[in-house]
Amino acid sequence: MRKLLALALFATLSAAAQTPYKMAVVGLVHSHVWGHLNDMIKSQEIAFVGVAEPNKALQAEAVKAGVAANMISDDYKKMLDAQKPDLIWAFVENNRHLEIVEAAAARHINVIFEKPLASTYKDALKIQEIATKSGIQVMCNYQMAWWPANYTAKKVADSGQLGQVYRLHGVVGHGGPGSEGVRNAAFFSWLTDPVQNGAGALMDFGCYNALWSLWYLGRPESVYAHVNHIRPSVFPKVEDNADLMLNYPNAVGMFEGSWDLPRSYQDLEVFGIKGSVYMKNGSVERQEGRNKTAVDIAPLAPEDAEPIHFMVTRMRQNKQIEGMTSLDMNVQVVEIIEAAKESVRTGKAVPLPKK
Repeated sequence: MRKLLALALFATLSAAAQTPYKMAVVGLVHSHVWGHLNDMIKSQEIAFVGVAEPNKALQAEAVKAGVAANMISDDYKKMLDAQKPDLIWAFVENNRHLEIVEAAAARHINVIFEKPLASTYKDALKIQEIATKSGIQVMCNYQMAWWPANYTAKKVADSGQLGQVYRLHGVVGHGGPGSEGVRNAAFFSWLTDPVQNGAGALMDFGCYNALWSLWYLGRPESVYAHVNHIRPSVFPKVEDNADLMLNYPNAVGMFEGSWDLPRSYQDLEVFGIKGSVYMKNGSVERQEGRNKTAVDIAPLAPEDAEPIHFMVTRMRQNKQIEGMTSLDMNVQVVEIIEAAKESVRTGKAVPLPKK
């Protein structure tokens, strides 16, 4: 009898352990949502419970994307109280991230944001404080965090094959955000606003570059930035081209982020004393002298290969998020961007406070 009760209890606990977490979307103004919404609806990792967005035109777009009309709410706080999700993925303006974390923490709901973590360093620090005190997980999503090529290049650099790594060169960007159509217009409106976004191309693509530098080299000693306003008729409020130099005692990170490129880039080249490795999505190439070699790319484990599975796995294991999407690293990303904005204002390199 005891054995039967033990087996029944084990079965009950096992079933409970596999019960999908409930997940909801807050906001539809960030265009990345349209690339993830269908995956959320169909995901076996979570139970999708709703969308909150006051914009009626975007609500209609969500219905077109497969969301049932009765799952869409105007008020995200009412949705959170009604649906009680375990996890939300927010696609709102950058300067609203703190507001979302405050609401989520009060209900003990975990959060995924699209990069960057916040529009200002002050907000980033407050988000970190709230998450730590409340015990919720906060993840900052970057598409390159799920690229096997990204980790293959890092493994080559860490292996010592390149010798001492002393220089990074990254280029991230494209021809700029569009403004036509309901989805693009909503995104363009706040992405090109210096308060809602935090800057222009400097924030939009500089955060990728800052993250790479932190990942490879750690926190820099100082930050120098230069920006251009190449197309003011298209982007009247913010810079559309931004260059960063992140300075280390024995290394440097040189990065370009732009809305004015003739094609899309998300490329990184890592230089060591002995050689270099060049990464772009889908390929990694190592070079020593004139000899170039394609590097075999190992697939990521399923729980590390996409954001929902990654987040759910950490929630189930009660494990802190590590690496590129972690809260602590992304607070430092925003610190670097804030220093870059100050550098643009003063025309000088801005030292980061020692910690």
